[in-house]
Amino acid sequence: MKNPLRLFSVRVTLATIVSMVIIVLLSDSLIYRFTIKSQFEDLRDRLKTIAQTAAMMINAEYLQQIPLIKEGVRTQAYGIISDQLKKIKAANPKIKYIYILSRRDPSGKAWKFIVDIDSTTSSGVVSGSTPGTPYDASRFKEMLNATNTPSADRKLETDEYGTTLSGYAPIRDSLGKPIAVLGVDMNANDIYMMEAEIRRRSLWILLAGILFSLLLGTFISRRVIVPINQLKTGIQYISEGHWHHQVHVAGDEEIAQLAKAFNDMAGGLHESKQKLLNYFYDTVKSLVMLLEARDQYTLGHSEAVAYYSEKVAQRMGMEPKTIEYFKRVVLLHDIGKVGVRDSILHKPGKLDDQEWEAIKLHPVLGEQILKPVLNDSLMLSVVRNHHERYDGRGYPDGWLKDQIPLLVAIVTVADSYDAMTSDRAYRKAMAKEQAMEQLLINRGSQFHPDVVDIFIGILNQEDGGVDALRTPRWQA
Repeated sequence: MKNPLRLFSVRVTLATIVSMVIIVLLSDSLIYRFTIKSQFEDLRDRLKTIAQTAAMMINAEYLQQIPLIKEGVRTQAYGIISDQLKKIKAANPKIKYIYILSRRDPSGKAWKFIVDIDSTTSSGVVSGSTPGTPYDASRFKEMLNATNTPSADRKLETDEYGTTLSGYAPIRDSLGKPIAVLGVDMNANDIYMMEAEIRRRSLWILLAGILFSLLLGTFISRRVIVPINQLKTGIQYISEGHWHHQVHVAGDEEIAQLAKAFNDMAGGLHESKQKLLNYFYDTVKSLVMLLEARDQYTLGHSEAVAYYSEKVAQRMGMEPKTIEYFKRVVLLHDIGKVGVRDSILHKPGKLDDQEWEAIKLHPVLGEQILKPVLNDSLMLSVVRNHHERYDGRGYPDGWLKDQIPLLVAIVTVADSYDAMTSDRAYRKAMAKEQAMEQLLINRGSQFHPDVVDIFIGILNQEDGGVDALRTPRWQA
């Protein structure tokens, strides 16, 4: 079995589809990365904005009144600042933590919490990040930068409070001096969910892109493969002898131009073939006329048979082009007799078995002579099988009833009738009525019944008797 991957059509289709899918994958990957980066930068900007807005709402004087000790949570200033931070968090549901850190340690490491609204008090017990709780800020570059300007983490950061993305902004006193840093944290889970949603949407876009690529790739490849297959089929037709075949490819691209050139070539070959066939036909016709001229008994036989055959074919409603082609072939139906010795053809007495076998070869010889240029099995059978019988006792193939093509059956009747109504070396010609009687006697045994009926009808309408019929109308 032939490997389908070796077919040009399959390889073109696969190459087109794979190329488009790769393009889609690369595009989707770039879009995904761009979207994630864009969303992440948008989050950073939002966190910086929230932190800066919140920092501007904080009263620096109250902030400075909070002592950096655990009991600072009970001061009025702490309560005021804490309430402000809670309102800010409520207005921004995505914020998990909001807090204020003191940067009083000049080393930048041991920062301390001033306010953390997640600190709790219960029955006088304070827990969580209370005022004065130390915090190592040196781990986070953007937090250190926020002492002068709003900033935000450039990646997810992890500390003892979890993995978050944070935004920061400085809190300034009345003189504009930064005294603390306000931080807002977004939970990493929210960011992971955002990335998962982007990934899900990107996947759907990718699948849609792949499907579209498959459809588009198939469409494009078909636009290439279909006309190529048409050209391939055209070449096969030409190789089989159908030189009139034309390939129909619409458009003005290269393949359409190639198809036009192919059609021009096929037209030229068809014209050359017709000229060659006409030359061959005229040559063989001359041989037939020469063959018949050697025997006064068979002179005009082929033309008479062609005339009768044409009349029957017309009466049976066959196409004019088919009839014209058929008539030309009938004129050559006895060309095989050129291979039979004159002593046999002109013998006045009965033929012996060996001579009869030689006579029976003439249809086969005729087919062999015409076959190199007559690439039509039906018309070749007119030559080879015009001595078949309806009952299967004919020669050379012993065809029976419906095995015999109608055109062959027509020639058989016409050939037999003309032979019966013409003089031969071994007998005198029958009268028209006697020959018609023989056709009726052998109707359904030697001859096709329908052909006999039509032939008899034609003979009954003809004027001038057998001699007038034997002289073709185009020579009368």
